[in-house]
Amino acid sequence: MRTEYLRDMRLRKALYRQLRTLMLRLCPEKIADRDWRKWKGYGIDWENPRDINEKIQWLMYRSDTTKWSELADKYKVREYVASKGLDGILIPLLGVWKKAGDIDFESLPDKFVLKCNHDSGSTIIVDKSNGFNPDEIRATLDRHLRVKYGFERSELYYNRIKPLILAEKYLEPDDPSISASPVDYKIWCFDGKPYSVWACSDRTSDSVYVNTYDLDWNVHPEVSIFTDHYRDGGGRVPRPACLDEMLDAAGKLSEGFPEVRVDFYEVSGKLFFGEMTFASLNGKMDFYTQEYLKELGDQCILPRKG
Repeated sequence: MRTEYLRDMRLRKALYRQLRTLMLRLCPEKIADRDWRKWKGYGIDWENPRDINEKIQWLMYRSDTTKWSELADKYKVREYVASKGLDGILIPLLGVWKKAGDIDFESLPDKFVLKCNHDSGSTIIVDKSNGFNPDEIRATLDRHLRVKYGFERSELYYNRIKPLILAEKYLEPDDPSISASPVDYKIWCFDGKPYSVWACSDRTSDSVYVNTYDLDWNVHPEVSIFTDHYRDGGGRVPRPACLDEMLDAAGKLSEGFPEVRVDFYEVSGKLFFGEMTFASLNGKMDFYTQEYLKELGDQCILPRKG
């Protein structure tokens, strides 16, 4: 009976995923509104979106996201960063492959990062000194390559990205007493104007320590909703040495976009570009207060209709 039950549940889940994928192809806005109602208890105000979550929904489904696809692509975005004269902040690229079977582990350094260019959550840190299983890593990455991430997260612009595997240099954290992982500086930008920084430290698969800072590096814990996952960082992340350079780069990269989050790292005082995120948490951020979501929304000027 147990085996039959599990088989039936797997079949139900598979059918549901197929139906949802079909509906996303045919009427994506209706699915977005249904998901929003399930989350918030009311529908999206498509005609007058106010907070940043609603405006991200509007941009995802009612604006041209062609450029989003190019810049959410972790490989193609490197060309865009270089075109802005910022090639010096790109993390060194160690290899690019269409399939995991082509990865030459022997040619790679003792420690490096593997990830897919078309999704989120496929990052693997390989440290040869701790031992690793190449076959297991290849199998995991091949599974990620097959996923249509746009359907997984209802962010359809991801489906236009041609899946690849990248290997990048591993960035060592400067001060493990501040963060055991490199601090991720996520800068909210609105048409070329940086607004605030969400600093993420001590990231694990289960939790991350976060704080929001203004551009003068004053911490604002009052704008956050802390949880077991998004934990209060206590304002312990110091002002990055390259903050001015970081804000300048964020401004250049975000120009022309109503909203985008531009992510960076700093290692030994040197700036590195992370990625560009157009739909943070799929436009359903729950780690900010409603007041701050509205404040961010006020900065986002939507394009005129027609």
